[in-house]
Amino acid sequence: MNYQDLSPNSRVWIYQSNRELSEEEVAQIREAGKRFIANWATHGTALHAAMEVFFKRFIVLFADEAQVKASGCSIDSSVHFMKEVEKAFGINLFDRMQIAYSKEQIKKEGKEQKVEIIHMNDLRDQLVSGEFSEEAYIFNNLVATKAEMESNWIVPVKESWLFSQLNK
Repeated sequence: MNYQDLSPNSRVWIYQSNRELSEEEVAQIREAGKRFIANWATHGTALHAAMEVFFKRFIVLFADEAQVKASGCSIDSSVHFMKEVEKAFGINLFDRMQIAYSKEQIKKEGKEQKVEIIHMNDLRDQLVSGEFSEEAYIFNNLVATKAEMESNWIVPVKESWLFSQLNK
């Protein structure tokens, strides 16, 4: 199933790679994702779900919970799948201290966009020194729904939850 066909209220889980993936890796992860989604179920009932890779860095799972709610066991199986992806591709998908950003606005996957990573602990110092601009765009991987992802996943640093945390 294509994620675009799912309800805007579909739940999302965003996993950010610590490095950019190659085109070949993206293709392999998409194939593995198709197999996982085909068997992803909650209490024996198939989830209406999809998986996509964005910007060669983000693996996103979508589940339309209007049909069937994801259970703890189904969420655990998705985490297990992501751990298998980590191991197979030598990447880290669970380091929440890494912040993805772009120096220019990103709206759609059309053209090649460079997504960089900065450690949260380095961000404050770089904002103060001017090495990192408040005008840069960061990825808010805490969004919970497809609609929220479409409207608030990529935001200017100065409008983000992170900026308010850094100014405390």
